[in-house]
Amino acid sequence: MSEQYKASFAEQSFEERLHACQQHINDKLTALFSSLPFLNSSLGTAMQYGAVLGGKRLRPFLVYSVGDMFGLPKKSLDAAALALECIHAYSLIHDDLPAMDNDDLRRGQPTCHIKFGESQAILAGDALQSLAFEILAKQDMPNVALSDRLAMIAELASASGFAGMCGGQSLDLAAEGQQIDLAALEQIHRHKTGALIRSAVRLGAYSAGQPGREVLPLLEQYAQAIGLAFQVHDDILDVVGNTEVIGKRQGNDQQLGKNTYPALLGLEQAQKKARDLYEEALNVLTELEKLSYDTATLKKLAGFIIERNS
Repeated sequence: MSEQYKASFAEQSFEERLHACQQHINDKLTALFSSLPFLNSSLGTAMQYGAVLGGKRLRPFLVYSVGDMFGLPKKSLDAAALALECIHAYSLIHDDLPAMDNDDLRRGQPTCHIKFGESQAILAGDALQSLAFEILAKQDMPNVALSDRLAMIAELASASGFAGMCGGQSLDLAAEGQQIDLAALEQIHRHKTGALIRSAVRLGAYSAGQPGREVLPLLEQYAQAIGLAFQVHDDILDVVGNTEVIGKRQGNDQQLGKNTYPALLGLEQAQKKARDLYEEALNVLTELEKLSYDTATLKKLAGFIIERNS
């Protein structure tokens, strides 16, 4: 564990916590890839490139923040955080492919298929997906019951598959060039983007066993709100963001004929939608506070999601 991350959450500001989590996950990912056989192969290099190439690490941060509510040590949460980030990295590699969003920039750098070729990018995504479940099945999780580990594996499989992220991507592709309504757009994004954010919250709760399961309905409401807010704000950034800051080409959604919140609602109403979702998340956290849970970090995260510039 990195020295910076040994500091208690209670002793750090939100920005310090987020930065510490980013460094911790980067260190863990680097160590993970260093331990893999054939790391220097094209496939291993492409996997590492896709996973370690920057990122806000919000999904791991959610796992740690929810786990911290229940007093769990970081080592009990590392496997879930790493597995989620591997799934997220695989999804971005595949999203950027010519058959999908056809992006040539990710986080300000060439996308995986631009750097390594389409075939290696596809394989890198596939291998990262498999690696996520290997981590959840094998890596040490002190204080986590075997039944809860099994629930976490099932949860991540569901969130990343047909009923979650992949299903949402399919709906998104089918809607390109067509005019859809707001309900259909929300269905797409609750699956495509929201599924992994909900999964992060659920994995953190499952790690805590019964106490986590008891408040899971409230945590899921929070996750639903911030997951949708994240996508609404992403759509806004595609309109108002700077390519150099957001790390991908500004206006790409419009060029692809994608349905977005600014396109359906107008920019001002899309911004209001993001703020409304933020308030919804805060209202849920108030209910958790009534049960004596510290939700300060989750509140800060909800604000960060709709204020970020990338």
